[in-house]
Amino acid sequence: MKLILSRPELYRVKHGQTLTDIAACFRVPLPLLCRSNNLSAEPEEGEILRLPPAGGDLYRVQGGESRTLLCGSRENFAARNGTLALYPGQWVFL
Repeated sequence: MKLILSRPELYRVKHGQTLTDIAACFRVPLPLLCRSNNLSAEPEEGEILRLPPAGGDLYRVQGGESRTLLCGSRENFAARNGTLALYPGQWVFL
């Protein structure tokens, strides 16, 4: 028997939640969550957000790693994570 976990496609923001909270809860890189919802500011309570599908394994970046090392190319990194930014401690999809 294989257990398959799924997550919702949409999520309603609760009182006091931030984008960082929501991204961490659903294990989605923050820039990807923002890009998927065209957000440049915190969402309001009750706002519906689209949760992007998982784009790979979630990984915490270590110092000295590159986009190419993590995803094969800069383009793949940007497509999976919604940004070209890369810094130690950042959560990204591989």
